[in-house]
Formats: sequence, C-alpha cells, structure tokens
Amino acid sequence: MSVSDPEAADDDIAHDIDASDGAAHDISVELTEATAGERLDKALSHAVPELSRGRVQALIADGAVRFGETPVTDISSKARPGLYSILVPALASAIPQPQDLGLVVLFEDADLIVLDKPAGMAAHPAPGTPDGTLVNALLYHCAGGLSGIGGVMRPGIVHRLDKDTSGVMVAAKSDAAHQGLSALFAAHDIERAYTAFVRSALEPSRGTITSRLGRSQHDRKKMAVLRTGGREAITHYRTQATFGPQAKPLAAKMLCRLETGRTHQIRVHLASKGVPVLGDPIYGSGSPTTAVREAMADAGLKRQALHAAVLGFVHPITGQQLRFEIPLPDDMSQLETNLSARFFRA
Repeated sequence: MSVSDPEAADDDIAHDIDASDGAAHDISVELTEATAGERLDKALSHAVPELSRGRVQALIADGAVRFGETPVTDISSKARPGLYSILVPALASAIPQPQDLGLVVLFEDADLIVLDKPAGMAAHPAPGTPDGTLVNALLYHCAGGLSGIGGVMRPGIVHRLDKDTSGVMVAAKSDAAHQGLSALFAAHDIERAYTAFVRSALEPSRGTITSRLGRSQHDRKKMAVLRTGGREAITHYRTQATFGPQAKPLAAKMLCRLETGRTHQIRVHLASKGVPVLGDPIYGSGSPTTAVREAMADAGLKRQALHAAVLGFVHPITGQQLRFEIPLPDDMSQLETNLSARFFRA
C-alpha cells in the first residue's frame, strides 16, 4: 500500500509482462556461486528484471518458487547455487471492469450521482479487493459516463468511506463536477455527519476533538494522533444516547460531524478518547462487556458500527442545495434495539 493512504492501490504490482502476453508461464533461473548467501528474493529479482523484489516475495509466499523440485516458502531464504523455477500466474486485468452490484441511488443527474454505499464494499479496487467495489458498480450503472480525473482505477471517486463503513457518498460523472466537488471538500464546505456506536461514553457529552493525524510510527497501516507532523483533524461530536449505568455507561450512540476529512479520522479520534467504535478491528483496543458483545452478535454486526448518515453540499454545476440523510442499516439499527432492550437508556 501507499505509505500515505491505507486504502490506496499498491504500486508494487507485476512488472512481469513479457512475451507470454499475461498468460501463466514458468521462468527458469540459474543462480551461481556469486549469489550464495544473498537474500533469495533479491537475487531472483536481479536475475529476472521484469519481476520486482516485492513480486518475488509474493510468489515465494504463494509457493510458486522451487529450487529443483522443492518449493521455497520462506521469503527470507538465502540463495543457493543451482536452478530455480518461478511459476508466474496469469495477470489479472489492471483496469476495473463493470459489475452489476445493485446500487442504491439517492440522486443522479448528468454531472453526479449520490448513493447509499453498503458496508463491505470498498470504494475502489486495491490489493485484496480486485473487484466488487463501488468503482465496478459505477462503471456498470453509468455505462462509462464517469469523470476521468481520478484515473482508471478511481473514475468518479471524489471522497471515500472505509470498506466497512456504510452510508451516503457522492461520485462525479463529469470532470467539471469532479473539480467542483473536490474544491468543496478541500474548503470543508460539505456537511458530513456520522452515527457511531462506541464502547463506554465520552465526557463531556458534546464537544470538539482537534489533533494532528498521520501515519502511526509503530504500524504503517494505521493512522494515529501525532504530537508533531501529520495534518490537522477536527471532529465535532454529540452523545445521543447512553446504554448501561448512568454513572458508567457501557456503550453510547454518538453523532460526529466532520470539519476535516482525514483517513480514519472518526475512528482514530474516538479511540484516542477511550471510546472506540464498536466492532472496529483496527482501533478498537480492549473489549466491550459481555452484554454489549452479545447485543452486537445478535444484531449480526461484523464490522465497525459507523455509518455516514448525512451528506449535504451545493451542486457544483447547478448551484442547487442538496442534502441527503439516510437511516441506519439493518445491523446498526438492530444493535441499537438490542442495546436499548438490555440497558437503561439515558
């Protein structure tokens, strides 16, 4: 992944395009005594320039590299003199393909489309998510009529929701709309409100969280609150309901309004205050009480309980004021019902 964006596409994709025209093929490599003791991935990538070192590592991990008849599966293996064979699988298409994924469209005209993105759908293809994304769905629904500013991997994508965050999104169908929407997001001239169910409850019950957000120094796949560096991030929040003892709630429903829109902003901000989003696999340190876990399980919640409920903006082409508010999806709605049934609701 790109070091600046946890959801960005990986640059280290195959450089292994040759006369096979993308079909699966074998490469034989004779390593000499001069490479003995060198890292195998490094030696093979030097011997086969069309394979990047990262690509060789992935092939080793997949069991596609053999020394004689013996598979090599340890990416830290040392090179030995002798004949290696590398099975390079057929290349998948690098260009997203249209897929009929049944979009829920809230608004659409010649310039933009607003939709209700379900949890589990990534915004665009990335390593591990080659298809089934919003881009694939938009390519089918819009029949190629999307802004090209985002490039072939992200046509029409102006902003994103995390794969497992549900809610309202807007995509651009024309370049003029893309530029106009991007300007609105850059100026923070967009209304964005999210509903989150969290562990415990935040005091005071309403306020603003302001910090610097950037890549974690301990885990490059995570974002973190930083003392220096990063970018300013501002989240306004209000607790809408608490569940459990009034003096020490076990869970809460919160409304978060974004003034800025940094990667994982709400999830990181709430976790930094000791109230991580329920079900968050990355920032949800610690575990909710047994009763809250049962409420989550009974609701079928298998992702972070975060939903983009409101999106409002001025149409960049027509000047029309647009505002969309969508209800909680079934898993989060049922979670609220379950928590209300189990606990006193303040």
